[in-house]
Amino acid sequence: MTGQDPTAATQIDTSRPHPARMYDWYLGGKDNYPVDEEMGRQMLALDPRVPVMARVNRAFMHRATRWLAQHGVRQFLDVGTGIPTEPNLHQIAQRVAPDSRVVYCDNDPIVLAHAAALLRGTPEGATEYLQADVRDPAAIIEGAKKVLDLDRPVALSLVALLHFVSDEDGAHELVGRLLSELPSGSYLVMTHATADFTPEESAAATEKLKAAGVTLALRSREEFARFFTGLELADPGVEIVHKWHPELGDPVPGQDDGVIPGYGAVGRKA
Repeated sequence: MTGQDPTAATQIDTSRPHPARMYDWYLGGKDNYPVDEEMGRQMLALDPRVPVMARVNRAFMHRATRWLAQHGVRQFLDVGTGIPTEPNLHQIAQRVAPDSRVVYCDNDPIVLAHAAALLRGTPEGATEYLQADVRDPAAIIEGAKKVLDLDRPVALSLVALLHFVSDEDGAHELVGRLLSELPSGSYLVMTHATADFTPEESAAATEKLKAAGVTLALRSREEFARFFTGLELADPGVEIVHKWHPELGDPVPGQDDGVIPGYGAVGRKA
């Protein structure tokens, strides 16, 4: 790994829930704590389909990565990767193009503890893990440079991440700063939760998470589309997550039982 200290894994804060560990619990994983499960169950009480939403976001990442690899992208920067759940992004990319290079980035020490699972790539390619926060784009770019050639296109993946970063923390500016370091031909890959379809449940979820110290910044379709300002959106543009190129993957059970309250899109930097 890129100079990461494994002892950082001992600094895990189990006093309050963490989005990456809650996501792991939604997916049926074991790398979470009672505080994460407790908050997860509160979210399920508001909307029992939250685990479906988590799986739908994961499936979008698979399809978008496959689409990008098929369109010639060979470098990927996955910020907010979460606790490893196979298949991981590098496995999808390297099945299409074995020479793909992937840098994973997350700020949760428990992800670092499991990072070895993210590094089992092809001999032709490269996979690395970087411990950093999306709120520190300079550190992300500096770490990514050790593995990726930033003179060649890079796919920046921010899947199910930015709805945990508020406008006060400069969510749009952070994305802009990351993209500004990437060359022409690079891509932005994003999904984002929204309150457009479930305003009451979303308001209740936002308040519960806020009380537990977790920011939830749900954005409208228009606010989500702002992240892609100046980029060329790949067809079909901004779309409900599971409706973005469904032919590139298998459907998630339950995804059609009502509206999935989230958007996904892929945009290319000119």
